[in-house]
Amino acid sequence: MSRPAGNPSYAAELGAAKKAVALAARLCQTVQQEIVQSDIQSKADKTPVTVADYGSQVLVSVVLNMEVTSGSFSMVAEEDSEDLRKDGAEEILERITDLVNKTLAEDGSYNLLLSKEAILSAIDTGKSEGGPSGRHWVLDPIDGTKGFVRGGQYAIALALLDEGRVVLGVLGCPNLPFTSVSNLSGSSSGDQTGALFSAAIGCGAEVQSLDGSPPQKISVCTIDNPANASFFESYEGAHSMRDFTGCVAEKLGVQAPPVRIDSQAKYGALARGDGAIYWRFPHEGYRETIWDHAAGSIVVTEAGGVVKDASGNDLDFSKGRFLDRDTGIIATNKQLMPSVLKCVQEAIKEKKQASSPL
Repeated sequence: MSRPAGNPSYAAELGAAKKAVALAARLCQTVQQEIVQSDIQSKADKTPVTVADYGSQVLVSVVLNMEVTSGSFSMVAEEDSEDLRKDGAEEILERITDLVNKTLAEDGSYNLLLSKEAILSAIDTGKSEGGPSGRHWVLDPIDGTKGFVRGGQYAIALALLDEGRVVLGVLGCPNLPFTSVSNLSGSSSGDQTGALFSAAIGCGAEVQSLDGSPPQKISVCTIDNPANASFFESYEGAHSMRDFTGCVAEKLGVQAPPVRIDSQAKYGALARGDGAIYWRFPHEGYRETIWDHAAGSIVVTEAGGVVKDASGNDLDFSKGRFLDRDTGIIATNKQLMPSVLKCVQEAIKEKKQASSPL
């Protein structure tokens, strides 16, 4: 895959993205350790959103603005400041401001003290609509908020679009075992947790510890027999059609039970070979956002994997804030993708026939 013309390297942007995500992860770890009920709000769609979501978005925006000085800055991100500007939100805004400033001070890279208004403005840098032209950062400040609140897996997911294509991605996974995921809870027997996955187009994918170990190249598994494959799916039953994925697994002959973990940590785990397949088939009517897949998808593809929709098309991140895709998303290695797609399409056809009136 060639790089967009005129951009021979994304090394500077990748370095800035890794720094931004690692700093945001530090704030998230602090909040998760000290989490109290007053830190949780409820957005209009009833999903919990914490001070860590906002604080993470602020830090990523601030670091990218400091480190990437060329061109205009555009970011497509999940949060905006609307709820924080309402009456009664003063306490949570103060908490976010304190957390961000404390994290910046402890890091020491920037001599900054942000006001509450600067915090709100930084959050609102994420209001871009993206699209097919120009450069747009794509951020999910905490992917897997329910996992975060529960003490499970979550990810800070940051990607860069250039002319509608994902050209780099970084996943910060503070609770993911650094070596491998070895059981259904997404944990391992090892003590070290915290993984930072990164990839730039044409340069492969890497993982390093969140505390700064040297990066190591990673690659997807080479399993070619579905009977030996294991698959990842969402921890939350409401996020996917488990009866459908069970049917696909049966058609494939998969023997292993599903590994259910929250967030794009699944993409990272797949990219380093912890499992063979990740699929996501949300309930009818759900629209996938680009920040839920941009970073994870390039980490997997640069690790030698493939990410497609259920019709076998590449994911299209150029249409704005939502993914233009068909039915579901599948990530696996090149050997397994043809058989996975075949079984998925058979299962979709059977599901449609079963639900249509005679």
